[in-house]
Amino acid sequence: MPPERKKVTRASDRLRRLLVIVPYLVQHPGTQLAEVTRLFGVSENELVADLQLLFLSGLPPYGPGDLIGVDIEDGRVWIDMADYFGRPLRLTRSEALALYLRGTALAATPGLHEATALRTALVKLGEGLGPETLGELPLRVQADGGGRPAEMLEAVRQAVAEHERLRIEYYAQSSAETTTREIDPEEVFFAIGNWYVVAWDHLSDEERVFRADRIRSADPTGGDFEPRGLAGAGRPLYSPTERDVPVRLLLEPGARWVAEYYETDAEIERDDGNVEVVLPASRLEWVARLLLRLSGEAYVLDPPELKDRVRELARRTRKRYE
Repeated sequence: MPPERKKVTRASDRLRRLLVIVPYLVQHPGTQLAEVTRLFGVSENELVADLQLLFLSGLPPYGPGDLIGVDIEDGRVWIDMADYFGRPLRLTRSEALALYLRGTALAATPGLHEATALRTALVKLGEGLGPETLGELPLRVQADGGGRPAEMLEAVRQAVAEHERLRIEYYAQSSAETTTREIDPEEVFFAIGNWYVVAWDHLSDEERVFRADRIRSADPTGGDFEPRGLAGAGRPLYSPTERDVPVRLLLEPGARWVAEYYETDAEIERDDGNVEVVLPASRLEWVARLLLRLSGEAYVLDPPELKDRVRELARRTRKRYE
């Protein structure tokens, strides 16, 4: 009998659960495990496995006051936070500078509601870094904060607020094509380092998620729309379609990040440390390019025609460099 295959537990899912569950348990010591599973929609086995990770969380020299303590007894759970959680956060100069640069770039985004509070925090952070560290850096970062991507984002935000239909030119990386389409934009949100807009796309007559920096132009059509209640922040970035083809891949350890980054329909952990995943894809071209990037650390299990596309893409790519 073949060994039983286990479903993969995403690190991002476990982290998301812990970031919600741990503060709750700190504020409600002695909560029953059954109550936690009911509140957060997680099985008891998953919950206990997540909590066991906390035993490994801490700072050198990993003494009693440096690690998070978890006590599960008689079906109840207590969490004892490590001493360093009560200390003021201290950043290294490199960490503070990186935070300042990212925060300044984000604060320059048009229409960002949190910009005022963010700028106040950046002023305090800049004072802590001092002019000897920053020099003319603030002026240079601010000078680079505008441009066409910011203008496109502001135009989309305005259309969202006014329920105004837009005609956009959009570059789709999956097909490497630029198309003109009319959309009803419903929400702008930030995820994994980029701004996105969820909208109803009249070209495909389906819900779509567009990356804001790939919108080449955005012009009002003069028409308005009634919002359909499309989900924005926290949603998967891929919108399933009836044309989707299930792509089954075998990922070696160096390519496991694919299961974290892309939306999957299934993930199976194999005993040899590899992961089998099923990706939904409306076009096989982008999957072929992804496999070429993975450089032998991922293998096509299905569909067979994807193997031919990868070989052809590799042949064309090599020919260019010859």
